[in-house]
Amino acid sequence: MSRLSPLAGKLVPEHQLVDVGRLRDAYADLRPDVGVPSQRVAFGTSGHRGSSFERSFNEWHVLAITQAICEYRAGKGIDGPLFIGIDTHALSQPALESALEVLAANGVETMVSKGGEYTPTPAISHAILTYNRGRSHGFADGIVVTPSHNPPDGGGFKYNPPNGGPADTDITGWVQKRANALIEDGLRDVRRVPFAEARRASTTHQHDFLDAYVTDLANVIDFDAIRGSGVHLGVDPLGGSGVHYWAPIAERYGIDLTVVSDVVDHTFRFMSVDWDGKIRMDPSSSHAMQRLIGLKDSYDVAFACDTDHDRHGIVTRSTGLLLPNHYLSVLIDYLFRHRPHWRSDAAVGKTLVSTGLIDRVAKRLGRRLYEVPVGFKWFVDGLFDGSLGFGGEESAGASFLRRDGSVWSTDKDGIAAALMSAEIAARTGKDPGELYREMTRALGTPLSERVDAPANTEQKARLSKLSPDQVKSTQLAGEKIEVVLDRAPGNGASIGGIKVASANGWFAARPSGTEDIYKIYAESFKDEAHLQRLLEEAQAMVDAALHAS
Repeated sequence: MSRLSPLAGKLVPEHQLVDVGRLRDAYADLRPDVGVPSQRVAFGTSGHRGSSFERSFNEWHVLAITQAICEYRAGKGIDGPLFIGIDTHALSQPALESALEVLAANGVETMVSKGGEYTPTPAISHAILTYNRGRSHGFADGIVVTPSHNPPDGGGFKYNPPNGGPADTDITGWVQKRANALIEDGLRDVRRVPFAEARRASTTHQHDFLDAYVTDLANVIDFDAIRGSGVHLGVDPLGGSGVHYWAPIAERYGIDLTVVSDVVDHTFRFMSVDWDGKIRMDPSSSHAMQRLIGLKDSYDVAFACDTDHDRHGIVTRSTGLLLPNHYLSVLIDYLFRHRPHWRSDAAVGKTLVSTGLIDRVAKRLGRRLYEVPVGFKWFVDGLFDGSLGFGGEESAGASFLRRDGSVWSTDKDGIAAALMSAEIAARTGKDPGELYREMTRALGTPLSERVDAPANTEQKARLSKLSPDQVKSTQLAGEKIEVVLDRAPGNGASIGGIKVASANGWFAARPSGTEDIYKIYAESFKDEAHLQRLLEEAQAMVDAALHAS
C-alpha cells in the first residue's frame, strides 16, 4: 500500500516549491549521458518526460527529438504544417524555443499559438484533424510540449501524427532510437538556427488555436440545453493550458460558468499536494482537488482539468469528487442514449483496467465493448473512423465523437468531457453523482483498489510475458474463474501482464514501465472483504507464476 504523506491535501511549504530559475538553467546547462538509461530519450505512453535537474529532460533531448521528428515526417512524406503548443510547466516555453530552432532550420511549416497563448492537447489534435479533413496529401501533424499532470519540475514532449492522436510505438520507437543516436553523436546532425531567426522565419506562422477550438465545440456539446437549464457551473483550470479557454466558452455560448481561478504560476503554489507530498495537477486526486471540492456546494456541477487539459475531474453537490471510473460509466451511458446520429454499431472503448461497470453499461445499451491495453493510442483509429463512439481510460482521460458521429479529437479531451457533465445535468435534471447512484442500484456497485508490489527487472520481464496456462488456479475469491487474458479482447494486443476475471470480480497485474514494481488492479461487485480477498489471491497467483521454474 502507498503511504500517505502528512502534507497530502495541504498547500506545499514555501521552501519546497521548485526554483524555476535553477530549473531552466539546468535545462540549458546540463547535458544527458545516453550511457545512463534514465538520461536517454524514452517515449512512454505519453511521450518523453523527465526533469532537467535529473538530466532526463534537457535542451539536448528536445533538439534531438525534434530533429528526429523532422526526419521521420520527411521520410513518410508528411509535408503539411506542424501544429505545436505548450502547457504551463516552467520547462515548456524553453522547450518550445528549442524545438522551433530545429523546425525552422529544417524548413518545416510550423504553426505556433497566436499571441503565445498556452495550448491544450485536444486543441492540437483538433487543429490537425481540421486541417487534414478531405485532404489526400500535404497532411499536418503536431507536437505538444507537456508532461501532463506531473510535478512542476517536469518537462514533456509528445508527437501526434496526421491522425491527430498519440503516436504509436512504431513511430515513437523510431524517433526514440534516432534521437538517442543524435545525442550520442554530440548533436552533429541536428540542424538549428537561433530562436530570433526561427521566430521570424517565413515557415513560422501564428494560429488561433483557442478560437478554432471554442467555435467548433458547439458540434460536440449541447450548449442550448446547458444555457436553457440555467445550471450553475464552476471550473478550476488548475493553472493549466486551458486557463484562458473557459471564459470565451462561457461568453460565446451564454452559459453560467464561473472560473474559480485564472492564475498561472510555474511553481503551482496554489495546488494542494498529492498523496505522496508532491504537487500534481491531477483532477482525479482528492488530495490535489481540495480547492474545488471545498466549493462543491457553490455550484450545481464543477470540474477541473490537468495541466495540458486532456484529463478531467468532476465535482458534484451530491457526491463531491467522482472517481474517474464512476464518471466514465455515467458519461458512456448518457452519450449512447443522447447521440442519435452516431453509428448504430459504434462501440464503447475502454482500457483493460477500467471498471467492469462499463462492461455492464455497454451490455445494457446493446453496444459492443472494445477492450484494449493501457494507452489511449489504441482508440485513435476507431475514433477517427467513427467505429468507436467513445474511448476512455481509468485515469480520467476520454474522447468521443461529434454530435453528428464524425471525429472530434483522437487525443484525450478533458475540456469536452468536463462540459459533458454540464450537459448531463441540464438534460437529465440530475448531477452525474446522482446518476451514478441510480446506475449502481441497477447494475451493481464496484469497489476497486490498486496496490504496488516489488519486482526486479527480471521478474517484471517475466510478468509481462505471463500466459494464461501459467495461472493454475480454477477459482478467484470463491468464484469460478471465467477468463484469463494475456491479450486484450478488443484488438488482440498484448496487455503486458495478465487479467483474471470471475462473475463478480477481476484483477489485472502488469509491470511498471518506470519503477521496480508491478501493479495489481482489482475490482469487486460484492463488498470490501471480497475486494481484499481478490487482492490477496491476485498477489499469490502472480508470485507463484513469477517464481515458478
